[in-house]
Amino acid sequence: MELRQLEVFVAVAEERGFSRAADRLHVVQSAVSATIRTLERDLGVALFRRTSRRVELTDAGAEVLPAARRTLAAAQATRDVADQVRGGLRGTVRLGVMQAQRERGFSAARLLAAFAAEHPGVHVVPRQRASALQAADVREGRLDLAIVALPDRELPGLRLDELAREDLVLAVPGGHRLAARASVALADLADEPFVDVPSEWGTRIITERAFAATGLTRTVAYEVNDTGTVVDFVRHGLAVALLPPSFGTLHDVVLVPLRGRPPQFVTSVAAPADGPATAAARALHATALRLAAAGA
Repeated sequence: MELRQLEVFVAVAEERGFSRAADRLHVVQSAVSATIRTLERDLGVALFRRTSRRVELTDAGAEVLPAARRTLAAAQATRDVADQVRGGLRGTVRLGVMQAQRERGFSAARLLAAFAAEHPGVHVVPRQRASALQAADVREGRLDLAIVALPDRELPGLRLDELAREDLVLAVPGGHRLAARASVALADLADEPFVDVPSEWGTRIITERAFAATGLTRTVAYEVNDTGTVVDFVRHGLAVALLPPSFGTLHDVVLVPLRGRPPQFVTSVAAPADGPATAAARALHATALRLAAAGA
């Protein structure tokens, strides 16, 4: 059994398909299929159930997968030590980032720029998805780290280290009936149409929980897939939204504080519960925490 066989096995398991795994590994699909057949023959078990539509792990494959990941992580740790002895940190870090055009608050782009200056030999591959999906990707080993905004401080299989925190505010267009208020309560918004992002996004999760906690309901009239469009819908009077003040360019949009204890948008870096697996990921994690402590 070779490390390359385990790399192919993990890729097929994570991508849930031979062709996607081949794309990820930059090889032809026939090579992936041949490698898996050889590994299954060596191990004496079937690792995947193959149908015309999808590829699924067998029970044996699901048992083997964590051990394969641990073996690959141990091999990478050995490479990291060798790289450090040679005088430079190298490797690849898969980093999940949120979709947000942010003028303030924690910036993933600023993090990558600072890290590149410190560790030019490390390649960071950003992947952009919703916070809940990013957290699952870290837990399942598809990402090394992720910048997320989730209300839960503890998630199974993960550790969350806070990077920034801010209160959500009400965003309304100029001239709206609530635009001149010094503050508003969630109860004032029960009859307002909302524009919001999909259910896996951090801001949506936080907002839904805030309304549920007070026994209130709201109407999401528009669901869109980026924060810039959320702001634009508010700007043109189509709906209101709850947003962190750091999101986007808010020209022609009035931000009104929420009374009481407003829901908070907490940006964190998510890592496996036992910490980042590689030296490169650990270095990026440390840089993120240092920038957060410095208010960057």
